[in-house]
Amino acid sequence: MTLFKHWQTLYINVNLATMTDGSESYGEITQAALAISKGKIAWLGKESDLPEHFSVKDDDVEVIDGKGQWITPGLIDCHTHLVYGGNRANEFEMRLQGKSYQEIANAGGGIVSTVTATRKASEQELLASALPRLTALHQQGVTTVEIKSGYGLDTLNEIKMLKVAGLLADELPVTIKRTFLGAHALPIEYKDNAEGYLDVVCEEMLPQVVSENLADAVDVFCEGIGFSLEQTKRVFDAAQSYNLPIKVHAEQLSNLGASELAANYNALSSDHIEFLDETGIKAMKKSGMTAVLLPGAFYFLRETQLPPIELLRKHQVPMAVATDANPGTSPIHNIHLMLNMACTLFRLTPSEALAGITCYGAKALGLSESKGQLAVGYDADIALWNINQPAELCYQFGVNPLSRLMQNGQQVLMNESA
Repeated sequence: MTLFKHWQTLYINVNLATMTDGSESYGEITQAALAISKGKIAWLGKESDLPEHFSVKDDDVEVIDGKGQWITPGLIDCHTHLVYGGNRANEFEMRLQGKSYQEIANAGGGIVSTVTATRKASEQELLASALPRLTALHQQGVTTVEIKSGYGLDTLNEIKMLKVAGLLADELPVTIKRTFLGAHALPIEYKDNAEGYLDVVCEEMLPQVVSENLADAVDVFCEGIGFSLEQTKRVFDAAQSYNLPIKVHAEQLSNLGASELAANYNALSSDHIEFLDETGIKAMKKSGMTAVLLPGAFYFLRETQLPPIELLRKHQVPMAVATDANPGTSPIHNIHLMLNMACTLFRLTPSEALAGITCYGAKALGLSESKGQLAVGYDADIALWNINQPAELCYQFGVNPLSRLMQNGQQVLMNESA
């Protein structure tokens, strides 16, 4: 199949990891070629099967010799909290000195400290602090990122965070998907009045977020230290009334049944899910949800309860992988490290892990029809890697093998040293 008669760019002498949903392994095509037109993938296949009408001498087409390197879809980080004020390095040090969570909280630490710093910061200050984090991911081949709010915890500052997330898309050629996470935690002013705070979330914050078109989805932290099932349902109902897709932080520390609840709303994903049970997994499968694995938080918090990987495989629930980049529990902005951790800590295969930041990362964001795969008609978000096999992307980190990165058919990064 060929999309468009005229091509703008053609990669030859490449190998393709198509990462097509449901494909075996990486969906490999070796000794391949890939054509781009109007920001879309127009053709791909064996180089020997290039259409007869096309000539690599065609002056209208930029021909790029991939020199036997590998092309994957642009990478997708489907769960981050990139926009926030301050940092919590002092708490990291305090924990290692033996301070308890309560002692740190009593000293003004925890999420309260991030909320305070975020509220104090201007839009420009938040933008300036978030940009290096996003730049780090982009330079590793990430072309799509989800960014959540949740550190403002009042209308003014939740709106501010979402606006900054949108401004990041003007700073770097990255697709940004914004998620409203007003129900992340209780702010100090509502510490004994969860229902009163949810009044604000559902009746004040959410309508304004919708009126200003600031969010692509709504998320809730459903947990013993977050919000109950009934409270979560209240936010889901409000989101559903505005036709906004739903996501959920669920089953990270206990099993409250939040994934099963989210499945009733045809949610996009359930994230963390270390304590998820088979009932919840079956509900996720039935509703077409994605399980988002966050090995960085598991590592940073020294958790011991592994996600139910075998049950997710058994019921064929797609598994995405993301950084969960945030100041408190996963201050990590390295997608390659997540690939390695997904394999070493959670025992995913390299092909499963890579699917987790391509086709299934896209699925977790509702983008499975346009991103995350090398397929005709998909957005030409593609990464060229100086590797001998796709598993190398999971095998090592700290050395960046990215040669070129294209976003919507336009070259946005080139690394000649790779």
